[in-house]
Amino acid sequence: MSTPDISHTSKPHLNALDLHALILKHRSQEIQSFCRDVHPAGVAEVLQQLSSAEIWEVLQTVDADLRAEIFSHLDESSQVELMLQLDRKPAAQLLTDMPPDDRADLFRRLPEEQRAGILPAMAQAEREDIRRLASYKEGTVGAVMTSDYAVLEVGLTVTEAIDKLRLAAPDRETIYYAYVVDANRKLIGLVSLRELILALPHRRVDDIMHTDAAFARVDEDQETAARRLQKYDLIALPVVDANDVLVGILTHDDAFDILVDEQQEDLEKLVAIGGTHESGVYMKTSPWRHFRNRVWWVVGLAAVGLISGQIVYHYEELIETYIILAMFLPLLADAGGNTGSQAATLVVRALALGEVRLRDVWRVISKEATVSILLGLVLGSVAFVRIVLLPGDLPDGMTAARIAFAVSLALSLQVISATLLGAMLPLIAYRFKLDPAVVASPALTTTVDVTGLLIYFGCASLILGI
Repeated sequence: MSTPDISHTSKPHLNALDLHALILKHRSQEIQSFCRDVHPAGVAEVLQQLSSAEIWEVLQTVDADLRAEIFSHLDESSQVELMLQLDRKPAAQLLTDMPPDDRADLFRRLPEEQRAGILPAMAQAEREDIRRLASYKEGTVGAVMTSDYAVLEVGLTVTEAIDKLRLAAPDRETIYYAYVVDANRKLIGLVSLRELILALPHRRVDDIMHTDAAFARVDEDQETAARRLQKYDLIALPVVDANDVLVGILTHDDAFDILVDEQQEDLEKLVAIGGTHESGVYMKTSPWRHFRNRVWWVVGLAAVGLISGQIVYHYEELIETYIILAMFLPLLADAGGNTGSQAATLVVRALALGEVRLRDVWRVISKEATVSILLGLVLGSVAFVRIVLLPGDLPDGMTAARIAFAVSLALSLQVISATLLGAMLPLIAYRFKLDPAVVASPALTTTVDVTGLLIYFGCASLILGI
């Protein structure tokens, strides 16, 4: 994604209704002024509230570069919808003018029939670039990288390098980093524009470049690469193939989008929502699709949750005898769910950031065991004092202290078991190459409910002698 002109204002002067009125009155000059004066992202935000025909009418009032910039800021569904309505030549030209990574991403989303129609209308260089970038597997760095970067050859002087970058700058997404390659385009190192400007003119690029720069493999997971870029605070991360040949770069804005999308995916999985987990498409998603994304987990977990009902039914006599036990069932469920979710969320986040590995499993369990014991003691003490001071009606021969001990012990054990389960389930999922986020909340909640009831009624039966 290219860097927009910072001279644009950040807030739109017109809303969708104003723009719609200008379109109806054919006030092209005012529409053009709006597109030029406002940041392309602000223009796109307004355009997304219009029909595809109106969007295209607005885009036709500006030059090709600005048109592609505004179009690149539209959401994916709006882009696809507009492309499907355009004839082959304008669609091909719009794709050609887009940044390479955005162009390839959009091309993947188009129907096969339209792809076949658009490609012949494009220049061979852009056609080959699209085919190459679109060939990489979804979710890899290759699928999101751009081929629009600056390179320098080994042996150039600083003066020669700056002159070359000056010529290349208008057609490159970023020149803040220049990548030094050999005759076979293997990545040798990188040099920043700042370092070139500060260096003596006669010095060779080889002498000031960094040879230990971070990079990503083209088939590497995109989130891993984005976090590496974030870790080293880079503007862009070079991407190489299996032979160390430079094939593209991952830019900071694309890395930011990747991390936002990954967080969106984790968030939805945490609450048992399936589907493609795209960000920013809630309003464009139909109720039927929302239903399909949610129903399977909800039904599956509800079926497993029926076990909880069977456990309560099995201990019906105990509840009838000690009705006070029923009063603490919500506390037991809430305490287990909350502490388990806390542990699971922390572990899932640590796994995502690479802070925790499988070799750390015992350290994680030890840490969470300590925390859970402390939490269990606090909550168990609160429950004990509550029952002793306000016991309510008790069966003959039964003391408040005895019931309080049964409840507080069960509550403490529930907190400990729920916390350990919350920490272990994501690690187990990670070990078997499953998504830890899937088990971090939905599966955990149901599991904790079942184990909590077994612990609760087991402790009550043992201590109360029933």
